Amino acid sequence: MSTRLHLNAMRPRDPDEAGRTASTLELFFDLVFVVAVSIAAVQFHHALTENHIVDGLISYAFVFFAIWWAWMNFTWFATSFETDDWLYRVLTFLQMAGVLVLASGIGSAFVDHEFGLVVVGYVIMRVAMVAQWLRASVSAGDRRRTTQLYAAGIAVLQILWLLWLLVPSGAASTVAFVVLAGAELAVPVIAERQGTTPWNPHHITERYGLFTLILLGESLLASSNAIIEALDNDQALAPLISIAILTFIATAALWWIYFWPPHHRAIGSLTDSLRYGYVHYFVFAAAGAFSAGIEVEIDALTDHSVLTETQSSFTVTIPIAVFILGIWWIALRANADRVVNTVVPVGAVLVLFDPLIPVPFALTAVFLIAIVVVLVLRPPLSEEATHAR
Repeated sequence: MSTRLHLNAMRPRDPDEAGRTASTLELFFDLVFVVAVSIAAVQFHHALTENHIVDGLISYAFVFFAIWWAWMNFTWFATSFETDDWLYRVLTFLQMAGVLVLASGIGSAFVDHEFGLVVVGYVIMRVAMVAQWLRASVSAGDRRRTTQLYAAGIAVLQILWLLWLLVPSGAASTVAFVVLAGAELAVPVIAERQGTTPWNPHHITERYGLFTLILLGESLLASSNAIIEALDNDQALAPLISIAILTFIATAALWWIYFWPPHHRAIGSLTDSLRYGYVHYFVFAAAGAFSAGIEVEIDALTDHSVLTETQSSFTVTIPIAVFILGIWWIALRANADRVVNTVVPVGAVLVLFDPLIPVPFALTAVFLIAIVVVLVLRPPLSEEATHAR
């Protein structure tokens, strides 16, 4: 219902609403995250190339958690309470501004372990979400308690994140981060027990699919960089062009694997939804790390990396394996027969250890193509067959 302020009541959306798709605002929101993801991948690439593997992994894990969690919380909130009036849009723009602040601090986080700007950007995004949840509580009906718990939990944690900046970097800081991240993950678990917010399975899985496409696009950009590098480096021309071709094949295979199962079946219950959402941290992070690994391979081929050839190959195969195993676990496994449920995880493991074999990356492409061929020959089980298992 409209008011004199031209606002709509933020009532729970119908989870069975037909034809629900991503809005243009949600697509705009995702584009801003491209900036943060791209910068994180570039910084991770530099850390790996310089053999700062542990520090790079920790910084990447920290930064990507902030990116992923802020994106995911907005996505699930939007599927439940989106109104698309001017206040909803303004608060969404505020979150987008927070992403840009966060992105500006990623370089310092990797190089100097200074997370000030990252945390400030994250807090901006989360404070905007507190406002959204409080607004939703006004018209949430029997879900009012749930929305209030979300708002309270997020608000308290933002204070704790700001206090986290006072903890000296090192083991204590890492432990405190893990505790606070765990508390962030616990907020939906606690809140949803008071009354489950409605989600549209087709809409929410479309949103995850669109973000996956953004991340895979970063890998295609890395492939293009290989070709550009090849044009300026005659000595490594053939290997770099090979990397570009193999990267495209691998990216296409990952797209095929991700979109093979009907994802909307994977979030039928609250437990399934939590698993689907939380495991996507590893899926998304792996997709982002894959593009960084391609850049590391390029550096190794052009003698700009201190890593060995085997180490460089692992920066590519580990993300691929994590991506495949993650999707297999949360979406593919329940919709596949025994053959697919054998080939996919075994193929992922073979990819993982591929660097120990001569000409590793070429075999990675072969393994991925083999998985795709099996998926083509054995389509997903029907919904009736899935429920009967």
